[in-house]
Amino acid sequence: MLHIYRQVKALRGVDTFVVTKEVQNAERFPFPDVEVIPKRRTNLLVHGWLKFVERRPPIVYRGEYQTLDSLLERHGADLMHIYFGHTGVHLLPFIRQWDKPCVVSFHGADVAHKQDIKDYPAKLRRLFGAVPLVLARSQSLAERLIHLGCPPEKLRINRTGIPLNEFPFIDRQPPSDGKWRVVQACRLIPKKGVATSLRAFAIFKKDNPEAEFFIAGKGPLQPELEMLAAGLGIFKNV
Repeated sequence: MLHIYRQVKALRGVDTFVVTKEVQNAERFPFPDVEVIPKRRTNLLVHGWLKFVERRPPIVYRGEYQTLDSLLERHGADLMHIYFGHTGVHLLPFIRQWDKPCVVSFHGADVAHKQDIKDYPAKLRRLFGAVPLVLARSQSLAERLIHLGCPPEKLRINRTGIPLNEFPFIDRQPPSDGKWRVVQACRLIPKKGVATSLRAFAIFKKDNPEAEFFIAGKGPLQPELEMLAAGLGIFKNV
């Protein structure tokens, strides 16, 4: 995610390296020190024993625990910042054993119910107990984390700002043909306010009948938003 890249790249006064399972678009998002945790070829007998007999967590029976421990020791790491709560849940066995502090940051989707993670809220509470600091991108996220069981004294707001120098002002003129093109790119979920955008566009379209509204995204609200657009009489322009 772009906001995470900007944040990591902007760190000053510390030596930073990134640990990830996969690198994508490295030419667009260069970073000098990236460690990739490879998918290990595990002995099936050992894998099965750890998973089904000893009931060890995935980070152990997949071999990631040992690899991560080795990487952090080789770099002499003093602190680990874990991005996303579900990653923190996955790394919880390591967090509990590592002798250095870990912080975990939440960015939105990781406070929602995770169908692929059994007992996710309970595991989040255990994560909150294992780390000294929890970061949230916004006040609303912080309130959601408190509702999920995070002690308020452990929470800090860590906003991800927008570098305004990357968005220079462009003096735009109204389209001569009246065909305004409005774009909103987001997931189709309540907090993105797409319903509000549709209602605003319906008002705008009264004076600009040729205007078009492009929504780039998908999500559970799509059928409801399509019905709203039809009810507002703007379906053909959206």
